Amino acid sequence: MRRSAILTAFVVGVITCGCAATDEHGAARKPAAQPQRQAASKTTPADQPVRGGATRDDHGHTHDVTGEVPAFVTSASELKLLPATLAPEKFTGKQRLGYEAVRQIPRTIAQLPCYCHCDKGFGHKSLHSCFVDDHAAHCAVCIDEALMAYKMEKEDKLTPEQIRERIVAHYSSKQ
Repeated sequence: MRRSAILTAFVVGVITCGCAATDEHGAARKPAAQPQRQAASKTTPADQPVRGGATRDDHGHTHDVTGEVPAFVTSASELKLLPATLAPEKFTGKQRLGYEAVRQIPRTIAQLPCYCHCDKGFGHKSLHSCFVDDHAAHCAVCIDEALMAYKMEKEDKLTPEQIRERIVAHYSSKQ
């Protein structure tokens, strides 16, 4: 219980203050004078086509300009069989908090769409899928969304459906 309260307090602080040291994908920000990195020479998800209305960045994330809500899980049978997420101890800082939050509320997280649109780029089924591997550790959208959901469930006492509605409204307004 004490660990949950500490995590909640820290999450609130992170969400309130933001994280100016990372870009929208969780990577460390580069000074403006640095040149852009060159595209990878091998075939990556970024090279593969995407459905209409979307563009893909060099990380394999799609940015949907159609306003389409990304995939999420609602099936009770799928919610019972969620794969394990990576151990939070493998990460530090905000990424660790994100993985800890998902560990504590996996069924809620699985019922949320991921607004880095990795359902198109990587075939993810929900925000939960991002935490099964290290995808979320490299994506600020995934981390921020998980921390936001954790706060809404623990502090605001919202249901997964209510959290999803707020997440959709929040990210839809940014497109």
